[in-house]
Amino acid sequence: MAWFEKEFVAFFLELELNNHKEWFHENKKHYEKYVKQPFHNFVSEMISRIQKDNPSIKLEPKDAIFRINRDIRFSKDKRPYKNHVSAVISEGGRKNLAVPGSYFEFKAEGIQYYGGAHHMEKEPLRRMRQLIAKDPQGFNKIIKDKKFTDTFGEVLGEKNKRLPKEFEAAAENQQLIFNKNFYYGASRDVALLFDDKLADEIFNLYLAGKSFNDFFKQVID
Repeated sequence: MAWFEKEFVAFFLELELNNHKEWFHENKKHYEKYVKQPFHNFVSEMISRIQKDNPSIKLEPKDAIFRINRDIRFSKDKRPYKNHVSAVISEGGRKNLAVPGSYFEFKAEGIQYYGGAHHMEKEPLRRMRQLIAKDPQGFNKIIKDKKFTDTFGEVLGEKNKRLPKEFEAAAENQQLIFNKNFYYGASRDVALLFDDKLADEIFNLYLAGKSFNDFFKQVID
């Protein structure tokens, strides 16, 4: 079955032109019928599939789905609503983004999927660098795996210009040690939203990044 109808895209295209509370409230029933409830159902399905592979993930959809409301307190952009719906399925859910997991967002322009960890505190980052330095062959095997590279290309992340001295030698052989965060991503065409294979494709993306996430989990408290 297809999870979404064409009205999903229509809602976000109209929201782009009318991103204010009055319009949103006038169209709230449309949002709930064509966006919120279908996305909730889809996230529930994905949690169920991923839980079968990783029983340590114990989430309800509400623990995974991000609010459509933007946090505008410290932003110059005062538009109140996001132009997408999104969720993260991990052992930490949306309240602990330090835990590597599967993040996906759906919008009128298409689908974005990310894995790994984008938010890293100082100590987990130090342990990640230690782990890569200690087991460079194991790390390289994961990031150069054909399925991983065919699906995601390469590991992404912001980089430090300088490193603590303890990592300088290791960084000569593995430049990713300069990273401040470690994640990967893939895009899919919006047409996939209306395809009954949507859940299969998101699950395949999860599987393609699983070894990377498992490696990463070793440094998370």
